[in-house]
Amino acid sequence: MQQVMIFFLHNFQIIAIIALVLFLMKKSVVIVGGREMSVVERKYLGKSMPKGRVIALSDEIGIQARTLGPGMHFLIPFLYVPQKNPFITIRENEVGIIESIDGDPVPAGKIFARVVTGHNAFQDGEAFLKNGGEKGPQIEILSPGTYRINPSLFSVRKVSAVIIDKGNIGIVTSMDGGPIPPGRLLAATVPGHNNFQNGQAFLNNGGQKGPQIEILPPGTYRINTDLFHIEIRDASVIPANKVGLITALDGEPLADGEYVAKSVPGHNDFQDPSAFLEKGGQRGPQFDLLKPGTYYINPMLFKVELDDVAIVERGQVAVVVSNVGEEPVQIRELIEKTAKDESAKQGTDLYKEIEQRFDVGIERYVVSKGYRGIQQEVAGPGMYYLNRRAYIAYIINTTNITIDWDDSKQTRFDPLKVISRDGFSIGVSVKIVIRIRPDQAPYMVAKIGSVENLILHVIHPMIDSSFRNQASSTSAMNFMQDRQEEQRKAEERARVELEKYHVECVSVLICQINLPQELMDTQTKKIIAQQQQDMYHDQQKAEQARIAMEKTRSEADLQKSLVEAELGVKIADQNKLKAIRFAEGEAESIRLKAEGEAKGIKAKGDAEGSRILAIGESTAKAYELQNKAVGQQGVTAIEIAKQIASGSIKVTPDFLVQGGGDNMGGLLSAFLTSIITGKQNSLIQEVKEV
Repeated sequence: MQQVMIFFLHNFQIIAIIALVLFLMKKSVVIVGGREMSVVERKYLGKSMPKGRVIALSDEIGIQARTLGPGMHFLIPFLYVPQKNPFITIRENEVGIIESIDGDPVPAGKIFARVVTGHNAFQDGEAFLKNGGEKGPQIEILSPGTYRINPSLFSVRKVSAVIIDKGNIGIVTSMDGGPIPPGRLLAATVPGHNNFQNGQAFLNNGGQKGPQIEILPPGTYRINTDLFHIEIRDASVIPANKVGLITALDGEPLADGEYVAKSVPGHNDFQDPSAFLEKGGQRGPQFDLLKPGTYYINPMLFKVELDDVAIVERGQVAVVVSNVGEEPVQIRELIEKTAKDESAKQGTDLYKEIEQRFDVGIERYVVSKGYRGIQQEVAGPGMYYLNRRAYIAYIINTTNITIDWDDSKQTRFDPLKVISRDGFSIGVSVKIVIRIRPDQAPYMVAKIGSVENLILHVIHPMIDSSFRNQASSTSAMNFMQDRQEEQRKAEERARVELEKYHVECVSVLICQINLPQELMDTQTKKIIAQQQQDMYHDQQKAEQARIAMEKTRSEADLQKSLVEAELGVKIADQNKLKAIRFAEGEAESIRLKAEGEAKGIKAKGDAEGSRILAIGESTAKAYELQNKAVGQQGVTAIEIAKQIASGSIKVTPDFLVQGGGDNMGGLLSAFLTSIITGKQNSLIQEVKEV
């Protein structure tokens, strides 16, 4: 120990020198790791920094702008003080936003420092300062990677890259740049900025401050979000069976009298807004529209609204009213101009003649294609991508349209209430069927506007008035009884009236007529009385028919007796004629004999007596001869025949008395025989008396 102390004392100076050398070596050697850097501060022996500077250059006292990279570095001890820091790493989908802590001041009116060259992505701070780098937020950014950046000179903030997914767009607003010209809403397009990833090119090429006309389509972008604020929005998606109606929020003003902006080419369905403005696109509702699909459109410039496609079903047409196109030539103006020109040539007034050349009765608002107004050509069944701001489509049914006036809840109108001439209130249920031909549909629209207007303002008042007038001219019962005629009159009037509106009347039908109950009760009682009277009359006829039938039946039952009686009468007639002829012959013979004998009588009295006697004897003899010839019954029959012929005896009795069975028939026969026999005896007695 003592020897060590002695050695240390004898060599103290050498040991002190060695220790000093080792200490100086430790202070002068800086070893920086592979992912490190060292910031150096100069303490002494240098120039002072300019006023306002906080980071020193290599010959200035202060924290140095330069850094020491990985490895071994020798520094003058006590003159420099190193401080190690890790590298700055920017990962994938990140960007580094830089703000310089030192540098020249940013010019007035500027927010971001200008870009300077040679600083190797801010890794050479001394070159940044020497080349005029400015203090404050930097336009340039750091892409993914590892950087040896002096944290004392540059503040690095890591932010996510701008990622715009499919179906989205990025709305960009610049925080720096020139002013937007007066009257414009969005900044003009400038080239070369690579989707706003090159902020310096944006500013150098005249980029303007504020909302940008350009947008970011889907993708990943390394953008300085301090310079450009990005707002993610949905892209414009037009689904199936829809159309997109566009309204431009910027552009040239619309011309006077125009409602829809004129179409301009080359804007790629409004996805190239710069082309839209450069080619004279106008502010307001646009003529062009978007069909189903996805569109990357700047909503700051174009407002997109969805609308249904125009569908025309079978049995329908679409009458199209155009809000765009040339103004139609007015017919009256055309007539006047033509008449004036031709009159000037011929020296006569040809106005009337010219007027007759034009169909002045046609509605002037129905125009050909290309003119503003109601299009003469209609659209048939199908699906149409129609801009309803430029074209208004009126769907018109060309099949039969039925309009009802009844008590059903589904119908629009209640039954008609009319008053008859005799003061009764009548309810009438009516149905009218109309049809609009496709070629007449535009003229109907020009005349009345729509089918709804036609029904409300033409057909309903017309039908109501027609039936009121007809009911007031007749009684309630006649109105019901003459239903067919009333229906015909109403249909005829409707046909004439609807032709004025280019509508065809198919039919007018009276479905039901409701009379007051007290009138119906009276009519019902009257009809019942008539029916009862008819019933009684029919019953009377039935009874008379039954009597006739009974008579016929009785006659049929006595048909055999009647036939026998008829045959007997015929035989009696023949015998009577025979007897008469025989008696007449005998009488003539006796008369002749009597006359002959009378001639022989000398005295008149004797002749007369002889004649009377001769006549009596002849008559008696004649009866005796007849009796001998035909018998007693034959003579009787002859006399009965004479009586029947003279009307003294009736063959058919006034009353027919008929009994059942053969006994009644026998009694009747006996009764008739006794009458006939009595008559015969009376006649014989008269003859004898003569």
